[in-house]
Amino acid sequence: MQNIIETLPHQSANKKRSVVVAQHRTSVSLENVFWNHLGKVAKFRRISVNELVTQIDQARDGSLSSAIRVFILDNLRS
Repeated sequence: MQNIIETLPHQSANKKRSVVVAQHRTSVSLENVFWNHLGKVAKFRRISVNELVTQIDQARDGSLSSAIRVFILDNLRS
């Protein structure tokens, strides 16, 4: 638990990145911890982060940033 507290400033920093969703460039603002896990999930699935974000985008019913956060949280629970 202490390690999480120590790294919280870095992990909770918001970072905006450009992604390509269904062949359209857009920017998504997420905390570093979500970007890191999104990259790990994409690597595990052997797809790009852009492809994974496109899949999330196609299934969402709200903001893309929120949908990515919910996807990551659900992925960590299973």
